[in-house]
Amino acid sequence: MPAHHSIKRRIQFHDTDMAGVVHFSNYFRMMEEVEHAFFRSLDLSIVMTHEALEIGWPRVAASCEYFGPLKFEDEVELIMQVTKVGEKSFNYEVEFQWEGRRVALGKMTSVCCEMLDTGMRSIPIPPGIRKKLEAE
Repeated sequence: MPAHHSIKRRIQFHDTDMAGVVHFSNYFRMMEEVEHAFFRSLDLSIVMTHEALEIGWPRVAASCEYFGPLKFEDEVELIMQVTKVGEKSFNYEVEFQWEGRRVALGKMTSVCCEMLDTGMRSIPIPPGIRKKLEAE
């Protein structure tokens, strides 16, 4: 089964808009937050040195569907599930749950890249990292 990770997070006032609900853009920040926590749980980082390579994980696709609002002081659970590990990229979903109900579902695709002085270059996901992304 693909790897997964979850965290709980309290909605802060700065996350909300004039209507008092979480601004749509902040769902993407929360997806990134659980992604970083997931990588840390695997003793990895989205910016790291691995086998003498400087590796990063830029996002190449992102989407989010909204099913209900989140408001200031709500405690939301972010449940991240790896859905696919390809040769150079991996896909994941983040389910946003509040009081046991799905309020949003986000999807991201990140690509494994070598960070060079001249920019980034996509590379195959190293076997040791792949194993962690695919593990339960």
